[in-house]
Amino acid sequence: MINQQDRDALIKFRINQAIETVDLAKFLINSNKLPVAVNRIYYGMYYTLTALALQHQFETSKHQQLIGWFNKNFVATNIVEVKFGQMVRNAFQNRRKGDYDAFITFSPEEVELMLSDLIQFIDDIISLFKMFPKRTIQKVWKEKMLA
Repeated sequence: MINQQDRDALIKFRINQAIETVDLAKFLINSNKLPVAVNRIYYGMYYTLTALALQHQFETSKHQQLIGWFNKNFVATNIVEVKFGQMVRNAFQNRRKGDYDAFITFSPEEVELMLSDLIQFIDDIISLFKMFPKRTIQKVWKEKMLA
């Protein structure tokens, strides 16, 4: 069992990982490494959900279990819009296709839309964190996005 100080540090680490993933995905798109960008886009959402789960004392190593927990506790209860459940489900499916299917291709336009979903997903989900004042999250996020 993880103590609260370590939990808070891990939450902050996962949020920073998610935000850094945006920059990495942009770089990969610009380098025409689209399947790898799709992978990173999913993992940006995964890092965000992992941080949210940690805040709520939920831990799992299973991706589908984490997504199910999010859908049950946040989407089905209308804490977040249904589109966020769809975004993470689509990102998970696209990541699996890109990682495991032979001859899969993604267009730059498709991946740009996926990146847009990631940015919206992170922006909305981090607003749910109790440990950060909203203005602090928004300030850090805007500074990161403007950089």
